[in-house]
Amino acid sequence: MPASPVSFCTWSRTKTAALHLLLCLAGLMTSASVLARSDSRPDATHEFTQPAPQIQSVLPEVDKIFDDFFQTQHIPGLVYGVILDGKLIHARALGFGNLERKTPASRNTAFRIASMTKSFIAMAIFKLRDDGRLALDDPVAKYLPEFRRAKLPTADSTPVTIRQLMTMTAGLPEDNPWGDRQLAITKTELTKFVEAGLSFSTPPGQQFEYSNLGFVLLGQIVSRVSGVPFQKYVTERILRPLGMLDTRWEFTEVPADKLALGYRWEHEQWSLEPMSYDGQGAACGGLLTTLDDFAKYVQFHLQAWPAREDSDLGPVRRATLRELQKPVAFSSMLPRETLLDGHTPNPLVTFYGYGLGWNIDSRGVVWLSHSGGLPGFGSNYRFLPDYGVGVIAFANRTYAQVGPPCSKAINILLEHGHLQSRPVPVSSILQTRADQVRELIVSWDPRLSAEIVAENFFLDRSREDWVSLARETLAKAGAIRSVGPVMPENRLRGKFTLAGESGRVEVGFTLTPENTPKVQALRLTFLPNRADK
Repeated sequence: MPASPVSFCTWSRTKTAALHLLLCLAGLMTSASVLARSDSRPDATHEFTQPAPQIQSVLPEVDKIFDDFFQTQHIPGLVYGVILDGKLIHARALGFGNLERKTPASRNTAFRIASMTKSFIAMAIFKLRDDGRLALDDPVAKYLPEFRRAKLPTADSTPVTIRQLMTMTAGLPEDNPWGDRQLAITKTELTKFVEAGLSFSTPPGQQFEYSNLGFVLLGQIVSRVSGVPFQKYVTERILRPLGMLDTRWEFTEVPADKLALGYRWEHEQWSLEPMSYDGQGAACGGLLTTLDDFAKYVQFHLQAWPAREDSDLGPVRRATLRELQKPVAFSSMLPRETLLDGHTPNPLVTFYGYGLGWNIDSRGVVWLSHSGGLPGFGSNYRFLPDYGVGVIAFANRTYAQVGPPCSKAINILLEHGHLQSRPVPVSSILQTRADQVRELIVSWDPRLSAEIVAENFFLDRSREDWVSLARETLAKAGAIRSVGPVMPENRLRGKFTLAGESGRVEVGFTLTPENTPKVQALRLTFLPNRADK
């Protein structure tokens, strides 16, 4: 880019002040750059850590929440745990897995997790998609010929797709009470049931409505495309690679001393619920697992964030996990939710993704979750991808409402534990341009600007105005004492701070989509020290 004819004149008139700033910055440029590269490790393997002492200090609050829930809700047995930065940092068990034998519940007790099974089936579908064996927008009838007999609700209805089954938008009706009793259905019974025709509550693709049958059908698709029963496919392709060796489909395969039996609380006493055997309906809620095993699954989901360059290991790619966790279908809005204090409004919106609920509140905090409920069992898990934290809880009482204590627990960790959002990795080009922008805002060297600024830059604001703005803004801060590391918003946008005697200058910049990205926008903001405000 040609230099402006007045740039050197402007620089000469202000060289005394600018040289002073340049000298202040010169000694910091190299060390700050090295520090930023060392801390941010552009495009490198990332390990995420939260302040352990602060987290440990709030765990008693988490325990109290679950203690109260256990005592007041007549729960025979309860296990729960907290996951942070890839580790199960806290696990507790209360009560009994088997009341008759007085077998204590433990982190190794296998509970039926009901609908928390669904994301495993969704992951199996995505894995088959990644292997090129199906497409998410394929019609269901392509893989299940018996589905062709399903009469759609309107003449202009579109064919039901695999994606619609996964996102609960196929138009099938909400079926929780009925679906809970279908786990043991045989292949012959299920085929005859579908061939007889299905009833729809809405046209396909119109809205979210929770359907267990939809995931039962997805299980059949996994079986037919893979050539093996969906239970075997999920076990061999997902559970075993994750080290989930104590997760099973059939309760009779669990050692008696490690199996949680299910109970109903009625007439002021517990009564034993019959356990359902494994069958074709298990795809909607049949898995049995332990706290330690399921923690591995949540850890796998959490390690998908943020997108980065290091080795991509696991049953499915990190990009596939992030896709699986995306919001798809609007579910509900909860305008009256509050923060932990009970009165500060914190409304939230919920969506359903692919076997997972996606939620965002007024703070911008995103969490993914799913509950599970069957005769004899209630469960819940939720995790915050941006913070690397998750909470899991299993109980062996019919439809135990474990979600509220899990929600309170994760909010305590977030608010009282002072969790920090995971940083976005600093890309190499963002770091390079940040180093160059530091120099540019002091020198406005025509050769440097020709190298790093985009063609729009001096058209949107003249060089003379940029020089004047930069000089005035930096002068407000006084002598620069330190240069902060790059704080990326994404790979092509970020900011850093220059800390001076009288305040700070926040420098924000955005790069272009060119093959070699250049600076298209720059923002200089003076922030006075607190005493100077």
